[in-house]
Amino acid sequence: MNNFDVAIIGGGLAGLTAANFLARDGKKVVVLEKSNRLGGRAMTNDKNGVLMNLGAHGLYLEGQAMKILTELGITIPGEDASKSVQIQGIWKNAVYPIPTDFSSILSSSLLSWKAKIVFSKLMLKLMKGNMDSIPDISLSDWAEAEISDPMVRHIFYSLCRLTTYTSAPALQRAKPVLKQVKRSLNGVLYVDGGWETIIQKLKKQAEEAGVKFFNSKNVIEIEHHEQSQSIRCSNGEVYNVPDCIITAPPKEALNMINGSDYTSLRTWTEQAIPVTACCLDLGMKKLPDPHHQFALGLDQSLFFTNQSRAAKLSEDGTIVVSLVKYHNPIDQSIHPQADKEQLEAAMDLLHPDWRKDVVEQQFLPKITVVHDFPHLKRSGNPGPAIPQMKGIYIAGDWCGHEEVLADAAVASGKRAALQIVKTNELFLVKEG
Repeated sequence: MNNFDVAIIGGGLAGLTAANFLARDGKKVVVLEKSNRLGGRAMTNDKNGVLMNLGAHGLYLEGQAMKILTELGITIPGEDASKSVQIQGIWKNAVYPIPTDFSSILSSSLLSWKAKIVFSKLMLKLMKGNMDSIPDISLSDWAEAEISDPMVRHIFYSLCRLTTYTSAPALQRAKPVLKQVKRSLNGVLYVDGGWETIIQKLKKQAEEAGVKFFNSKNVIEIEHHEQSQSIRCSNGEVYNVPDCIITAPPKEALNMINGSDYTSLRTWTEQAIPVTACCLDLGMKKLPDPHHQFALGLDQSLFFTNQSRAAKLSEDGTIVVSLVKYHNPIDQSIHPQADKEQLEAAMDLLHPDWRKDVVEQQFLPKITVVHDFPHLKRSGNPGPAIPQMKGIYIAGDWCGHEEVLADAAVASGKRAALQIVKTNELFLVKEG
């Protein structure tokens, strides 16, 4: 099986993005997915006609994922979820409106007069500030220096958790987080049909360009050679290709490649800090309190959103709402039942008597949000090339440079693809 130029291991956002860019350049590409369906954590589950993502998903209108999808000519149906929504804050088991404009800042009962001034200055800085000038410090160091009011810091940290799905301010690099918060203020798209829509559009376009997809292909070993890579699947099939992109998590990638222990991949794997979350998705006939569409925990690491306010996720009008609890990536102890009870308690507070309106539900006690993020213990950016192994590249949500979440996955897929194209072009020039 030597009729492919590039093999991509993994059919999630990173792999599909890379496949499209490579196919545009005329490469013969094969995508090997170990699951029986594409998408990874971007897949959507159809529960009796109610479409549920794996937890709440939002596509930032000014993020790298949206920019790259647009560059590929792919349009995503849905609406901006940030339009005309009152953000609620949960503080000491009570619900308060979080101010979002000048008039609501003035009327806020959550903030003192001094805090209102601090909050106004913070929002101006987030909207208008030059984030590239921020030094390489932790998010908590930046917040402690810039935000004098404790309640404003609580609101700020809740926005940071929301936009990065990570609750580790002492570890997170301030600049990437603040850039992501700034993007969030310019709009977030909730996708019609769930994120499966994005996956299917990427797949369709790649197939039309000649990319081959094979599901249930579990790659167990990659043998690196000077001019090619031998990729062995669990069923005994072998693919020999000049170039390979691996979109698996770092530990899987490290174990997959023979001889990778003495490469940069080992360093990137040892530095990686995975982030997990607990998610409760509900299909409901209606919301008991229609005023509560979106809420952030201020003294709890959680949030609630009605995804159906901006996306079509059912044919019969069933509303899909999601609650997420962010796990501490440093403290790996997870308590699923306690987490579920905490999310249900938040629903009790926001939507009393909600259980009678539930028609479908999905509980994900521990889902990996990202396999790494920009943090202070990480030296340098992972990928796209593994310098010690010509022809092997990495991509995925853990390969973000300053991007996070889906932006990191899509951007890293493009980086890996373009690096292959550039390297091949340089080789041809030298040969010529």
